[in-house]
Amino acid sequence: MSRPPLVLLHGWGLSPSVWQPLRAQLDPDWPCFTPALPGHTDAAPAPDKATLTAWTDALVAALPDGALVCGWSLGALLALDLARRHPAKVERIALVGASPCFVQRPDWPAALYAEVVDGFCTDFAAEPDKTQRRFVALQALGDAARREVTRQLNAALVSVTPENASRLADGLAILAHTDLRESLAEIRCPARLLHGANDALMPAEAARLMAEALPDARYSEFSDAGHAPFVSRAADCACLLDRFAND
Repeated sequence: MSRPPLVLLHGWGLSPSVWQPLRAQLDPDWPCFTPALPGHTDAAPAPDKATLTAWTDALVAALPDGALVCGWSLGALLALDLARRHPAKVERIALVGASPCFVQRPDWPAALYAEVVDGFCTDFAAEPDKTQRRFVALQALGDAARREVTRQLNAALVSVTPENASRLADGLAILAHTDLRESLAEIRCPARLLHGANDALMPAEAARLMAEALPDARYSEFSDAGHAPFVSRAADCACLLDRFAND
């Protein structure tokens, strides 16, 4: 059986170039699509509504059918929503550094404090470049290759301009307000979760709980990685994705 095409959905505030370390480890003959998230490039305008469903719907036309959709961070939320509402596009999903709910709730402690996330949103409005770099620093925290992860992520940052600042703020708001926990049981396709044990942005416990809630999921954890294991453990992530695609 041939592998499904691979779709890689990046995280907030970054460009598709963030996938370069992983793509360098993948079979070059494997069809791979790396669309920019809505609002992250001039060629990918954001929809009028700052909602996860609106952003997902904006991506659908550019995606192949029957893909292995791999989403990281905000991209993982889009992958989950694609699998739930556009199943023809998604044969299986891989979720890297993922959580169904980014912000703590009374029944969901495995997340960032709401005050921290609100602070990021406020700070981005005032000092966007500085806030992006703080976000990167948090993503690299706890990784054995922290310096290299920081370098790679900073190189992939989207430049904030007066034209795109509000669209990027929308993406941050989607992260802050999305809660997909109740919809996980609706996602029937096979799922593969890859997570750094030291993830300071989306705690590993959140991913473990999500793996238990998904009907058909397997979970792998990297003991020496943070939020971006596809950078620091690119070869291992590529191997796991290739095996998953060939299952």
